[in-house]
Amino acid sequence: MEIMTNHGFRKTLKYLRALFFISLIGTICTAILLIGLLTYAKVLGAPPLAVPQSTLFFADDGTLIGESNNGQKRYWAKLDDISPDLINATVAIEDQNFFHHHGFDYKRIAGAVIADIQAFAKVQGASTVTQQYARNLYLGHDKTWKRKLTEAFYTIRLEMNYSKKEILEGYLNTIYYGNGAYGAEAASQFYFGKKASELTLAEASMLAGIPKGPGLYSPLSSPEKAKTRQTLILTSMAKNGYISKKQATAATAEKLVFNGTHSTQKVKIAPYFQDAVKNALKNQLHLDERTIALGGLKVYTTLNLKQQKAAEEQINKIVSPSSDIQAALVAMDPKNGDVRAMVGGRDYEQSSFNRAVQAVRQPGSTIKPLLYYAALEQGFTPSSTMRSEYTTFHFDDGHSEYTPHNYNNKYANGEITLAQAIALSDNIYAVKTHLFLGEETLIETAKKFGLSTKMSKVPSLALGTSGVRVIEMANAYSLFANGGKRVQPSLITRVEDHQGNVIFSRERTNEEVLDPAKAFVMTQMLTGVFDSKLNGYAKVTGSTIANELTRPYAGKSGSTETDSWMIGYTPQLVTAVWAGYDVGKPIELSTEKTYAKTIWAHFMEDALQSNAVKKFKAPKDGVVGVYIDPANGKLASKNCPVRRFTYFVAGSEPTEYCTEHLKGGTQEEPRKENQTKKPWYKKLLPWN
Repeated sequence: MEIMTNHGFRKTLKYLRALFFISLIGTICTAILLIGLLTYAKVLGAPPLAVPQSTLFFADDGTLIGESNNGQKRYWAKLDDISPDLINATVAIEDQNFFHHHGFDYKRIAGAVIADIQAFAKVQGASTVTQQYARNLYLGHDKTWKRKLTEAFYTIRLEMNYSKKEILEGYLNTIYYGNGAYGAEAASQFYFGKKASELTLAEASMLAGIPKGPGLYSPLSSPEKAKTRQTLILTSMAKNGYISKKQATAATAEKLVFNGTHSTQKVKIAPYFQDAVKNALKNQLHLDERTIALGGLKVYTTLNLKQQKAAEEQINKIVSPSSDIQAALVAMDPKNGDVRAMVGGRDYEQSSFNRAVQAVRQPGSTIKPLLYYAALEQGFTPSSTMRSEYTTFHFDDGHSEYTPHNYNNKYANGEITLAQAIALSDNIYAVKTHLFLGEETLIETAKKFGLSTKMSKVPSLALGTSGVRVIEMANAYSLFANGGKRVQPSLITRVEDHQGNVIFSRERTNEEVLDPAKAFVMTQMLTGVFDSKLNGYAKVTGSTIANELTRPYAGKSGSTETDSWMIGYTPQLVTAVWAGYDVGKPIELSTEKTYAKTIWAHFMEDALQSNAVKKFKAPKDGVVGVYIDPANGKLASKNCPVRRFTYFVAGSEPTEYCTEHLKGGTQEEPRKENQTKKPWYKKLLPWN
């Protein structure tokens, strides 16, 4: 046997001494690091418990209309409102030493490490309830060291600042039970159709097993595996003294009945409107999607339930169930832009595409009031006349030509007034006006009215061949209805965070962008759409619905081969209705061509039924009202068979009296147009 030499002994002792000092230094450093970490955690204080909760949406009267949850149901329940059996079952299977450790179960961690080493794989977890809660609150589920260290730090902060009861309550309200149910309350309602406080031992032990693997242990998808895990949980509960073996056996044998549906599975109230609100929260208030879906916000909207119901009912009633045609509607308060009703399609469940705000469709003749407002700015008046006849227009320096047609190819073959051109929707008058003003004028005017879509600089723009959105057209007409003040479509009045703090409150603007006098003159001309006094070579375009209207309205219809529109208003409400096929298929059936007008008329009557009848009020200054002969725009005499009271911008009213109906005379002889001086703008028009 070899005897260690003195030199070898001293060398070994040297190594031992070095190892001791290194270990001591390491221990001291570790202690300093741990103390520093705990001190830092204490200084930071309690981490905010930003528990994910569903965002709630309210109508203008405070009625709850929906919740934003991305398919997730989250309802907070106090610990006292959760079945003790579910609490005990969760602790027994997830963290038996929860009430005795300070966030970490070191014995369990060591056991998990040994098991993983033996299996050469990750086979056993050691996360405590507090660790899982920290992960649910602040972190994702990625398996990086950074995430694990951050989780450990949050675990320390939670244990230092919150009681075990608070941590357990938070955990039970944030864990995922599958099928979109987060938390015990949502899970209890989904799986058993009852509150979490009403769960039996058998039901509680079944629920407690799901979070381990919602797809693997759900009783709806894997009943056998779910039953096996329930038995394991009941055994663990008995072992830890929560229940007796007899209770465990009875609960195992109990036959469970599953519900499998959420209490509010489908959105019922104004789904298109709610989608638009979520989009506004994201794009206008710049909230991220997680905050919108899970931030526990309270969003107070402009939706009027009565008017929304009327909109949906009229569309369902008027549009044939057998037709594939779609419809969209936006109703706004013209004074402030509040959207009172919105329908983006006939069936949200079949198509969530919101045609009220997303679709870009040709507006047809509903664009003409914007064109004619620009004409008023250039000196036109309701009595300005042009010839309505079959006309071919040449443009691009004569290289291109355009031949528009009136409805049914009817023309006056003579002169008509601007007021009558609007009422009859004369296309020739519109294109002449457009080209006279310059094609750029309508494009710039459309921007002034809030239209954001790109418009083509072509003669047909006057007939609405460039696409627009329904909500923007409703907003554009609001400027006429409110006397020329800028408004923006508004869906939200106030937003509160989960603590009740107001994070958004709508501010009202009162910027005047149109001349009030000209805006009122335009409105008064748009009332002519429903006035038979303006009948000419055809009936006014609103004649088919005029008899159904019980109060003063202004409006304009429009149609293209693929789109049908009606936009109109009172001083209290402006509504735009569109109907057409999503694929741009031509509207051929005569009944389908009337959908937009009929929906608009019935909706407006229903929506305003309880509101006082209000007339359009002329501004105090800037307008003059006189009686004119609608056929020629001249001042009406007592002999004129038809006289219509018409407003003009002050100073532009006609001064010449109609002489066509003098007794003993003929209609043609007294006119003698060659003796009448032509208006200045007519001298510049080659087709007059």
